[in-house]
Amino acid sequence: MTTTRPVLGVIACNRSVESQDAQTVMTRYLVSALKYADAAALLVPALPDLMNAKEVAPRLDGILLTGTPSNLDPKRYGAIIDDAPGPFDPGRDEMTSHLIEAMIELGKPVFGICRGFQELNVAFGGTLRRDMAENPELIPHHAPSHHTFAEYFEHIHPVNLRDGGVLKRAYNTDEIDVVSVHYQGVAELGKGLTVEATAPDGVIEAISADVNGAPVLAVQWHPEWKAHENPQSQVFFELLGRALRGDKLRA
Repeated sequence: MTTTRPVLGVIACNRSVESQDAQTVMTRYLVSALKYADAAALLVPALPDLMNAKEVAPRLDGILLTGTPSNLDPKRYGAIIDDAPGPFDPGRDEMTSHLIEAMIELGKPVFGICRGFQELNVAFGGTLRRDMAENPELIPHHAPSHHTFAEYFEHIHPVNLRDGGVLKRAYNTDEIDVVSVHYQGVAELGKGLTVEATAPDGVIEAISADVNGAPVLAVQWHPEWKAHENPQSQVFFELLGRALRGDKLRA
């Protein structure tokens, strides 16, 4: 007898592939989610002019907002900046904003990684900073720009897990090492969000919430990167699997 697995919606991005517009998701996110959350998945196109988030949200058991090279448009959090660093993906900005709202209205889980973490902070009314790589007052949160792509994902630093948090209970340790590849991060924390983890410099690295019965959990780091080699990374996706099956995660 086949058991029906929960269906995870995974947001796609607008990218160019061989000079053609494409909806894309890096396979590593899908493999990690499908394997360690034990879920099926559907890609959600970032095409808000052609579909409405409320059309698809009832058909999903939860969503995952992935990392991607594009940055949120600062206008999304009230910042008017002429030279804000791109690239930008306004279609994804719009679709994720509505998806987050629609899923929370239905009490369904919303998980985020990297850009997804930033999208959730902004959705809750927070703001972002854009100096995470070279600010002398911070530890480096991104490898130097002249490094190779593979070297970016070899950039690791520790994070401290908050006592009583979802991640602290799941990991049962005070500190874990994470893959850090981000130029932007939290400036002002969104209302209603709880800090789950911080870097040694105090930068917020993970957030959670429970709104309308919807578990929200997001990390700034990259648990999907070589998750098959890292049991700690697998824990994030195991939490996702629990949430998809109705676990509210909080004690």
